[in-house]
Amino acid sequence: MKAVHFSPPGGLDALRMIDLVEPPPPAAGEITVKLAASSLNYHDYAVVAGLVPVAGPRIPLTDGAGVVVAVGAAVSEFVEGDSVVSTFFTNWLDGERIQGNFGDVPGDGIDGYARELVTVPATMFTRAPKNYSHAEAATLTCAGLAAWRAVAVNGDVMAGETVLVLGTGGVSVFALQFAKAMGARVIATSSSDKKLDHLRSLGADHLINYKEHSDWGARARELSGGRGVDHVIEIGGPGTLAQSLEALRIGGHIAIVGMRAGFDGQLPAMEIIRKQARLIGLAVGSRRQQLDMIRAIEATGIRPVIDETRFNLDNLAAAFRYQLSGVHVGKIIVNI
Repeated sequence: MKAVHFSPPGGLDALRMIDLVEPPPPAAGEITVKLAASSLNYHDYAVVAGLVPVAGPRIPLTDGAGVVVAVGAAVSEFVEGDSVVSTFFTNWLDGERIQGNFGDVPGDGIDGYARELVTVPATMFTRAPKNYSHAEAATLTCAGLAAWRAVAVNGDVMAGETVLVLGTGGVSVFALQFAKAMGARVIATSSSDKKLDHLRSLGADHLINYKEHSDWGARARELSGGRGVDHVIEIGGPGTLAQSLEALRIGGHIAIVGMRAGFDGQLPAMEIIRKQARLIGLAVGSRRQQLDMIRAIEATGIRPVIDETRFNLDNLAAAFRYQLSGVHVGKIIVNI
């Protein structure tokens, strides 16, 4: 079978298409999945680029969706022909996460899904939403679940509350969709009026071009009636946190799910105290939370936003370069 791998220190030019022996038939508790699609996350780029060091040669990509082609003994959750999607933390099935690293994450601590076939424990996949294509299902593993946890699990967003989402990446777009499905008002930011128009079509109630409003936190507060927003889905990290706090109401909630604006920066501790803000760092979620999200998706009819430009596995480096350009809206799909 075909696969893509790289060796440390990484870099896009280090990606190589290779031939691998097909995986063995599934043992007890395992399934074999023929992979059809993946989607790109910033985490995938960080690993490939060497920003997140790995111990040795690695097959990248955290997200994987496809069809079950073989089922081992003692597996009752799946049958051959089922459409499935991978999980992010392969050992976090339910309850609280007790492992503090990414050693069980495909494409990071273990090999990922930039390959045609994989035989793994059945718990490393869940069923995909009914009537989803493999490309749509592949958007859920990282970005979809991170947004679901930020909005529905830790955020516990309620109808009538106001949610601020930053940008048009996968997490932010999913957060917008989940928040609207729960009856919340959504304020969305972008540097592009064209992208803002797209967010409007998804239900965003208020839009901010942050190139025109460098004080977008104050603008978001104004749009919330002066009270401040109830929730911020923070994907920038230290580079945007000060503005997110400016937008936040007293006692509001900020879910930090990304570091796109930089890893380093000062923590505005006094503003956090003054706002009595509830900050939580989120790293995707558990298998149980993924199953809950899929049930919610089926109940609400939410469909992921997928960028119109797609890539094949043998052009993975070009897909990452397209991701870095920032012109996409929603998720970038890699066909396998």
